[in-house]
Amino acid sequence: MHRFLTNNRDELIARCKAKVAERPRRAATSQQLMNGIPLFIEQLTRTLQAEEDGEAWESLRISGASSGDAASLSEIGVTATAHGKELLNLGYTVDQVVHDYGDLCQAITELAVERDAAFAIDEFRTLNRCLDNAIADAVSSYSAERDASISIIRSAESNQRLGYLVHDLRSSIGTATLALSALDQGTLPVSGATGSILKRCMAALTGLVDRAMAEVQLKHSIPMQGETFSVATMIAEARDSAALDADRRGLPFDVPEVDPALGIRGNREQLLAALGKLLNNAFKFTQPQTKVTLQVHSAASRVFIDVRDHCGGLSPGDEERMFAPFSKRRGDKAALGIGLAMAKASVEADDGVLTVRDVPGRGCVFTISLPLHTLR
Repeated sequence: MHRFLTNNRDELIARCKAKVAERPRRAATSQQLMNGIPLFIEQLTRTLQAEEDGEAWESLRISGASSGDAASLSEIGVTATAHGKELLNLGYTVDQVVHDYGDLCQAITELAVERDAAFAIDEFRTLNRCLDNAIADAVSSYSAERDASISIIRSAESNQRLGYLVHDLRSSIGTATLALSALDQGTLPVSGATGSILKRCMAALTGLVDRAMAEVQLKHSIPMQGETFSVATMIAEARDSAALDADRRGLPFDVPEVDPALGIRGNREQLLAALGKLLNNAFKFTQPQTKVTLQVHSAASRVFIDVRDHCGGLSPGDEERMFAPFSKRRGDKAALGIGLAMAKASVEADDGVLTVRDVPGRGCVFTISLPLHTLR
């Protein structure tokens, strides 16, 4: 058989490529699959040659024992391992990894029948042993690499959720601190609007801690129920909370009246938090002595909530990367860069859309668009 393989190497590789081409999603080049069939044929040939020469130790070194060797890989095992990794990187499935070696077995058998080549039973046993070891090592490598990739993705998702949680905690603590500072001056009643802001922040902090505990225990976030509520009421709450930040920065903050008939459906606290992040972003980047506006209008069965600032306009590329997690706008050195990403995720969770529009030389307008639910 080793002479047959040597004399027909190119033909066998061509037949394997033809079989590969008949299956969908296979477009690998010979260079990309250099650790696959060509090397396997060469190693199989040397294994058979070693056995014919009575060098059993050399045969096992190249191709391994019939039961495999957990302690060390054979030469075939090393290249099959590399082959499995390459196929994963090329986007192939585990069954396609197995088929690669099955194609060669079929090609050898078919060509031997066509050319009336006779092989000894021991040679077929060696062929099967080599194929078995190669398939096992290639599949093991493929599976290990795939599991490692999944682990990395899950770790990144976990880190992103942690970043979101930290950002929400910091936002609530910041607003609570401003409210407490205002109350500490002794001129505002605890039962008034500022006291209500403080109470809402404390409730939000409690909810965030509960959410974190649930995620630790259950390994996933618990979905929250939606409700239909007044846009005007939500805007009033957002206005009261944001006014503390605006006053601290000495910025004018304009909030026109909202039609009390306008309603939206969703997770009220999440949408309110998203709006708070947009306002915080506006206050942070708007130029001194310029105005931030929070305005609501409706059209075509949708409610639009605009946050308009005077930041001077966006830099090239800002609109594309604005909502990507851990990206920052120019001049933002302290932030985590996830506030806008969190706002977008919260809005989209309730079938909404969050966009930004540049007003060159003046500023930008962030718009939350949600389905309209008219209140009765």
